[in-house]
Amino acid sequence: MRPDVTRVADELEKVLSGKRQVIEKALLAVLSDGHILLEDVPGVGKTTLAVALSRALGLTSRRVQFTPDVLPSDLVGFSMVDRDSGSLRYHPGALCGVNLVLGDEINRAASKTQSALLEAMEERQITVDGQTRPLERPFLVIATQNVVGAAGTQPLPFAQLERFMMRLSIGYPDAAAQMALLKARQTANPLDSVEPVLTREQVLALQAEAAQVTVKDAVLDYITRLTEASRTHPAVEVGISPRGALSLCRAAKALACAEGRDYATGEDVSRMFADVCGHRVLLKRQARNEGLTVSGLLGELLSSVPAADRRV
Repeated sequence: MRPDVTRVADELEKVLSGKRQVIEKALLAVLSDGHILLEDVPGVGKTTLAVALSRALGLTSRRVQFTPDVLPSDLVGFSMVDRDSGSLRYHPGALCGVNLVLGDEINRAASKTQSALLEAMEERQITVDGQTRPLERPFLVIATQNVVGAAGTQPLPFAQLERFMMRLSIGYPDAAAQMALLKARQTANPLDSVEPVLTREQVLALQAEAAQVTVKDAVLDYITRLTEASRTHPAVEVGISPRGALSLCRAAKALACAEGRDYATGEDVSRMFADVCGHRVLLKRQARNEGLTVSGLLGELLSSVPAADRRV
């Protein structure tokens, strides 16, 4: 990884020891101007990673604790008659005025509240009472989600899942990492030691640089063949959408940028395929009953679809 990205990853490892791969993937999502869904069991550091990421990147942030009684107006704001002037006055919601929103336990919110995020995540704007307001740039949503089936949770709508660039899982730490965690937490909270490595302007510059990475036709064709193969596979109910193909392309460009290259390769696409597309594929019930998993299907697609020729 290039030095500036490496410095951010090093800072994040202060609070998430032994999870370098997850940290780097989260940074790639930021470089590609994409949102992140952290899905795992409680207590493995999902919220900690999101808070540390905002601090290391020098971004303003706000945390929203999703519960069934959180309303859409809590997120996008509302208009109310001002007593003095008699006119409508807009009161901003939690999505306004910040670069990064941490949606904690998003799958505990009602569907109408989750839907309030759709416009914000896709168009980086909100509409209240017919008036559209732009959000800050960059604008990123990092949502955490407990494993579906836990008490009080419900599956995210597929349209909501599609807005996330990546779905990541942190997993339990190994023995060495847990020992380091126990020692570090004896007298202090490691989050307090996280220092800003980049500024908002530097993050925007990195995103612009990643967007300018060259993707040749052979690599675009590889993305197209992978996504088409997912849609025509007999075990698939819903394949990778055009939005998913665009996200895969952006993620490949971000990986190339992070590694100091101004061009993306088929290998970049292959490396990002599972994290970007795993939550965009829905298997048929019969395939699930027969033991097929999404990860197994994606591996099959990577094996069966010829990779892009690096020389083209």
